[in-house]
Amino acid sequence: MNETATTRVTDEAGVETTPDPNVRAIVQDGYGSADTLSVGVIPTPAIAPDEVLIDVAAAGLDRGVWHLMAGEPYLIRLMGYGLMRPKNPVPGADVAGRVVAIGNSVSKFSVGDEVFGIARGAFAEMAAAKESKLSHRPPNINSDVAAAAAISGITALQALTEIAAVETGQTVLVIGASGGVGSFAVQIANSLGAKVTGVASAAKAELVRSLGASEVIDYATTDYLDGMTRYDVIIDIGGRNSLRRLRKALNPKGTLVITGGEGGGRFTGGIGRQLRALMLSPFVSQRLTMFISKEHHSYIDRLAALMESGDVVPAVNERFGLADAPEAIRQLEAGQIAGKAVIVVESS
Repeated sequence: MNETATTRVTDEAGVETTPDPNVRAIVQDGYGSADTLSVGVIPTPAIAPDEVLIDVAAAGLDRGVWHLMAGEPYLIRLMGYGLMRPKNPVPGADVAGRVVAIGNSVSKFSVGDEVFGIARGAFAEMAAAKESKLSHRPPNINSDVAAAAAISGITALQALTEIAAVETGQTVLVIGASGGVGSFAVQIANSLGAKVTGVASAAKAELVRSLGASEVIDYATTDYLDGMTRYDVIIDIGGRNSLRRLRKALNPKGTLVITGGEGGGRFTGGIGRQLRALMLSPFVSQRLTMFISKEHHSYIDRLAALMESGDVVPAVNERFGLADAPEAIRQLEAGQIAGKAVIVVESS
């Protein structure tokens, strides 16, 4: 059980106050569809010594929210998220807001700081987050935009800089370029000096171009993996292409980074394809990789710098109120959201 921090809580004017014992939140009693979600009241989260309490302004929506809501693939249940029902009944991880309380060992933040990053139970008026998973919000980025940044942004950042080590002049293919991770990957690859080609639907092509892609391919009309054009780096977020086809479009010494966990069965999802890539990689000239994003402020800080400079701007195209979170998830699942969507809990 978390230890409640011994610290002060302040209001907007900086006056010490007693926090509300209960807050509104999206809650879920069991795994299932968005119909299992509802607005409820929960106790204000307790914080451990290394955590802060955030007055949530907005929370980001990503595919991970859907997976943890549905409990699929079933492998995630065995990873500690709860066998029969979510261990944390409040969904959401991406967050932005104001620090209202700090744990005894917290040194990076003070009460009143505007932050963004990764919390637990972000679809609520108050959420707890580890100090190690937060950064200061850039002053030129609104909270509803910053809320969409951390998870997708650091995944794209690590894929491009640490795994693929993209260099100026290289060609990069981003599959799933109009989605959460993809919209960041296009911008980050462009900022690294790469020539970026994005794969998206025709309806979302203009968005991908606006993010910096020099070319956008409509996956519905073009076989972009036929080998006619080959790339130095392929970032596969779509999760449904076979390794054989991906390799056909990759340069002989190129790097494939699989970041999407979609596709596959209900038990393991896309992990089987990722493991096959790792097993095959030592026997071919191409580098076939996958990775699990590391959630740490060192990456969020780097992302914050890119956002402050304007090299990366989270592509937030949909905003929903807290009560509309179930509808937001339905639209995400149906592929109706381009870029990122956020749940606005209060005005930023």
